[in-house]
Amino acid sequence: MKVLKVDKKSPLFGQVRPGFRLLTINGEDVKDNLDFMFKSADESLVLEFEDTDRNRLQFDLEYTPDLGLTFEQDKICRCKNKCIFCFVHQQPKGMRRSLYVKDDDYRLSFSHGNFISFSNLSDDDIERIIEQRLSPLYVSVHATDDELRRHLFANKNLPPIMPQLKHLADHGIMFHTQVVVCPSVNDGAHLEKTINDLHSLYPPVQTLGVVPVGLTRYRDKLPKLTRFDSDGARAMVDYINRKQKDFLKQSGSRFVFAADEFYIMAGKNLPRLSEYETMEQFEKGHGVMRLFITDYNRRKRFLNGLNKSARVAVMTGYSAYDIFKQHIIDDLMKNGFKIDIFPVPNRFWGESVTVSGLLTGRDIFAEVKEQSRNYDIALLPPNCLNNDDLFLDDMSLEQFRDRAGIRVEVGDYSMIDTLKEVLG
Repeated sequence: MKVLKVDKKSPLFGQVRPGFRLLTINGEDVKDNLDFMFKSADESLVLEFEDTDRNRLQFDLEYTPDLGLTFEQDKICRCKNKCIFCFVHQQPKGMRRSLYVKDDDYRLSFSHGNFISFSNLSDDDIERIIEQRLSPLYVSVHATDDELRRHLFANKNLPPIMPQLKHLADHGIMFHTQVVVCPSVNDGAHLEKTINDLHSLYPPVQTLGVVPVGLTRYRDKLPKLTRFDSDGARAMVDYINRKQKDFLKQSGSRFVFAADEFYIMAGKNLPRLSEYETMEQFEKGHGVMRLFITDYNRRKRFLNGLNKSARVAVMTGYSAYDIFKQHIIDDLMKNGFKIDIFPVPNRFWGESVTVSGLLTGRDIFAEVKEQSRNYDIALLPPNCLNNDDLFLDDMSLEQFRDRAGIRVEVGDYSMIDTLKEVLG
């Protein structure tokens, strides 16, 4: 592992320099950053480095919470599947490179909650997961029938998923799982089997999120798939609700959760916040809108004293528009705030893609420019930018602000916190 930076507070500052390589800790090879984190937690440490002249250096240290070393990024384990619904394959050319990276890395599943397929785990990987207790892991299942799963992943060599899950579960590893449902492919009896099979491993398999397939307009030469309509979404919500009631009686947990998109498409009320239980798949789109609404209702008193004269235009995707407007924006307007909400058409991916997290800077910018004459502030959704403040089409937030002709702010997952920051 190559050292990129040594913090001044590090016990190794002045002795280890950028360019050195960490070889072993207490005599054991160090594979990656995650391995370093686990092996550097011992009470006493013997670290062996190789300097830039290939000399070997050894340092004996007592345990310290932070050794102050920054290493080069680990090489990501790439996905070898070609899922028939893969979003990466539904993108045009010319996007930023990171959008074409399909990771299938159990380390990122543990550290970041990324979903993985279990298609490329070696015996050493499985041994390491068990030894280092890399739990919970997030697993894309999509179907437990082996042949159907191989079809969905377009991988004839895909190993059976249930034995893998059971083996790891028997060694104390926990999971959160996901099914992307494609109408007439892995729904109906296939979905029933998948849900029941995974629930048979509860509690190690702790949750199952059911998500509708997302299709863009860039599907040339890809398998033909259909999207859910409102009737199909209503049927799915009703089915998941029945399964939840059964599982709640059987095991004390609802276990399976429908994504917010299903409720929105179906025109059905979102479940109460408590019905999402521990909110383990919140960041995957299960309970986001309900948490947003509940947070607003519980903390409305904090709106007192905020500037009500500023005219605010809130940008969002079409999927969240009706719920957002009905439960939050209309209430704000009744209380004297000059706040409106505008659904942004997704011209880039196609207007069937309605979530705010897949809006490009270009599409949001067009709506902001349209409204800029009538408003003082444009409020953007929190999930439309990455950690480098870049939109999906590589427009930067700085570029957006420079060209907007209006104050531009990025929202938070709490409307109360957002308004306190913007109007305080």
